[in-house]
Amino acid sequence: MAVKNKKEPSQGKAGREIDKLSGVETTGHEWDGLKELNNPLPRWWLWVFILTCVWALGYWVVYPAWPTIQGHTKGKYGWTQHKQLAEGQEEIREIQAAYLEMLRRTPLTEVKEDPTLYAFALAGGSAAFKNHCAACHGTGADGMAHYPNLNDDDWLWGGSVEEIYRSIKYGIRSSHDKTRISAMTAFGTDGVLTRPEVLAVTDHVRALSGLDEDNARGAVIFQEQCSSCHGPDGKGDREVGAPNLTDAVWLYGSSRDAVSSVIFSARNSVMPHWHGVISDDKIRQLALYVHSLGGGE
Repeated sequence: MAVKNKKEPSQGKAGREIDKLSGVETTGHEWDGLKELNNPLPRWWLWVFILTCVWALGYWVVYPAWPTIQGHTKGKYGWTQHKQLAEGQEEIREIQAAYLEMLRRTPLTEVKEDPTLYAFALAGGSAAFKNHCAACHGTGADGMAHYPNLNDDDWLWGGSVEEIYRSIKYGIRSSHDKTRISAMTAFGTDGVLTRPEVLAVTDHVRALSGLDEDNARGAVIFQEQCSSCHGPDGKGDREVGAPNLTDAVWLYGSSRDAVSSVIFSARNSVMPHWHGVISDDKIRQLALYVHSLGGGE
């Protein structure tokens, strides 16, 4: 019986087999009867690859790339991230300098009329506040124990932007020769009033803001000892930094013990001056920022 000869597979380049079904040359690799076809790369992919190689060569010439014993190749442009950062910072400084010059020429009361300049001042003031003021007044300027809330409308020395500027610049009872100074008498410690008299005045002071029943003896002592600063009605005097005793704002607490302690021993807190510590530009920005918080007048 005659046996048919099997058809020999056709041969490609270098004697490689040509797949009968696809007509594509194989690579000669075979796994479990599966042969790998030697399909050419798509032409578009090949061109993209060539272009990326050309681009890489150009990048190596233009920009820093190759490491060397002394550092790295500098590239034709000598570009570095440090230079880019320095150039960006210089550009920012130039813009800031222009706005700062405008801010110096503009009265504080008129800065708000220029929205762009005002926004610049508030941004600078907000940053300066967090750096220099938040430790005492809080990051939100709402104060803390023994440090005033700057968001309300209670101001010992006035809440206009000019008065705020002056308070920040020269401080309160600070070491600056232009600081604002006022001193409350320690009525108990200095022997001006007895303990019962201090308590009587305490009752009257708390009654001024509706916290207690009035004390007739305390009212008389108040007129004799306290009205020269706080006024006969207890509404304070900003010329001497005397607080309004008729509102609900209490720097050292409103309890009977807290009020009597202030009357007996006095509290004369100090705010540091910022003149010579930070620039006048920053002080102006701070004044505008504090004034914008909602309590500025």
